[in-house]
Amino acid sequence: MIMYNTHKKRGDLMKQIIKVVFSRLFIVSILILIQAIILGIGIWKLSEYFVYLYVLFAVISIIVVIYILNKKGNPSYKLAWVIPILLFPVFGGLFYLVFGGDKTGKKFKDSIRKIYENTKGLLSQNEEIVEELKDKDKNIANQFIYTKDYSTFPVYKNTETKYLSPGENFFDRLQEELKKAKHFIFMEYFIVEEGIMWDTILDILIEKVKEGVEVRVMYDDAGTIQTLPYKYYEKLECLGIKTVVFNEIRPRLSLKMNNRDHRKITVIDGWVGFTGGINLADEYINEKERFGHWKDASIMIKGEAVKNLTLMFLQVWNFDKNEQEDYKKYLECSYEGENIKTDGYVQPYADSPLDEETVGENVYLNIIQKAKEYVYINTPYLIIDNELVTALTLAAKSGLDIRIVTPHVPDKWYVHLLTRAYYQQLIEAGVKIYEYKPGFIHSKTFVADDEMGVVGSINLDYRSLYLHFECGILMYKSKAVLEIKEDFLKTLEVCLPVTLEECHNVRWYVRLMRSILRCFAPLM
Repeated sequence: MIMYNTHKKRGDLMKQIIKVVFSRLFIVSILILIQAIILGIGIWKLSEYFVYLYVLFAVISIIVVIYILNKKGNPSYKLAWVIPILLFPVFGGLFYLVFGGDKTGKKFKDSIRKIYENTKGLLSQNEEIVEELKDKDKNIANQFIYTKDYSTFPVYKNTETKYLSPGENFFDRLQEELKKAKHFIFMEYFIVEEGIMWDTILDILIEKVKEGVEVRVMYDDAGTIQTLPYKYYEKLECLGIKTVVFNEIRPRLSLKMNNRDHRKITVIDGWVGFTGGINLADEYINEKERFGHWKDASIMIKGEAVKNLTLMFLQVWNFDKNEQEDYKKYLECSYEGENIKTDGYVQPYADSPLDEETVGENVYLNIIQKAKEYVYINTPYLIIDNELVTALTLAAKSGLDIRIVTPHVPDKWYVHLLTRAYYQQLIEAGVKIYEYKPGFIHSKTFVADDEMGVVGSINLDYRSLYLHFECGILMYKSKAVLEIKEDFLKTLEVCLPVTLEECHNVRWYVRLMRSILRCFAPLM
């Protein structure tokens, strides 16, 4: 029996190895690695055989360093490039010229910018709402004005909000609302994986297609490269579900591959919308355990503010499809008999990596800087730039109650190691940090002063803040704001507070590894 079990384990291991080796992710990664090695060897050989080229490459590196230090941009990102360039002057400068800075393809950027420009005037701001906000609190009004001006998405009333956590609550409500769809369903997710969650949703979508409902699904290729079969979109298309695979992974060296669609959006009939941190995979509803209990959050909105989510979806859909369509028929939805009560002020917004405005980060900064009493934050990753570190520490030093919850069980060991690298500096300033003891917290939520709240897809890390397409919902005096606070305080009951003593007692080699990782955090 023991020998049988041993052989079985070996057989299972071999199957897993074969599966990995022949997976699309592995093959693409190997091909990209080969390209990088060939490029590196080429540069090295040239510099080895031609001393003048060695000097030239070194001079290029010096010029590149001077350029980086003097250009606009995040200081942490600059440092992350300057260090390897100075350590490897032969390669560093040339690698930056090839891969550094903004190297996203011109065609890629122009396509999305064109769509943004063409759709900019489709949603107009009701100025009466802005004036109401100014009368209540000019600082709050300014936050909404900023988000409107730089994400182009208005703030609304006539919208109800419902906070949904954990993922099981979201899943139940999502099924309920999908079954009510009469006109169209739009779904946009970073990760989709076959299993209980997705299979249940897919069954509903198939039924809706049969009823004549227009169904569109969009998923990110990088997010699903290990969770869906290759060309899975063909299966969905055969079922009558229009499908887009965002920014397909290609086996070539290109920074375009960094710009992922990290958003999680469902729109039903232009009247019901969902967003948050929850993807369509079983761990998000705790049907599959990966890192202990998975704690996540989403928000459902009903009413006029759903227009913003509808337009967000259509913008990216048509960018990838490169098609023209009538946006207005999806935006001018009005349903008689729907009893929508004004639930505060609601502003769904998007953040694109293809402009110079970090809307996602700036919304967070505005909340921290303008809070009067407290800011409570849930985030799976705490890998932040100097601006956020300064804002958090200054707020805590000024007497605000700043609390942050991060996971206790990591999904990626090196990311968790890097997250913990920020603890000591924040705690010394008075920030209270807790780790979610039951497992992994994936929620991305902010709540401040019983007034302001954000639920969205935007992590506190460089990828979300600078590289990904993201979205969130900013709220003021909505009932969901207090629901976020209530859930946060309840979550604290099962969290472990991180002490300054624990930070000091870290072994020297762990501290060294954290310091190194922190230097290169913007490039990870």
